[in-house]
Amino acid sequence: MNHKIKILSIGILFLMLSCTTYTIPPENFKDQFTKSDKSKMNEVVVNNPLLYKDFKYSSNDIEYLTVYDKKGKEMKIRNSASLEMRVTLLDGKRKYFYFDTVILENDSLKGGKSRFMPGLNNVVPYDQIVKIEVQEGGKNYYYKKN
Repeated sequence: MNHKIKILSIGILFLMLSCTTYTIPPENFKDQFTKSDKSKMNEVVVNNPLLYKDFKYSSNDIEYLTVYDKKGKEMKIRNSASLEMRVTLLDGKRKYFYFDTVILENDSLKGGKSRFMPGLNNVVPYDQIVKIEVQEGGKNYYYKKN
């Protein structure tokens, strides 16, 4: 029984370490996105871990994102198909996105909130954002070669 507890403890620790959440100040995020060219969206194909049909959609051209860990240390993380983003608004509500679908257009943040329902998007007025967080969601999504 003690052996099972050790294995479970190691598994929980691994899960906690693999889901590190990073923050990006909204003004810093906007600076990074204004360097992006939304006309250079890339068509990507992403696997479907449930083994149905692969997903095909337009992805932003951000390769790396500058983020901050919980101690305030600046880091760069690579954009990926499983990178998730959570935005907290002035009214306390939260909106969720897959980071690679996010674009900044007409002072609004737009992006997909579901892989399974491609038309399901969130649109958030940028001036309502108080906090942006990203994390590698741990989902088994990855880009496939076109």
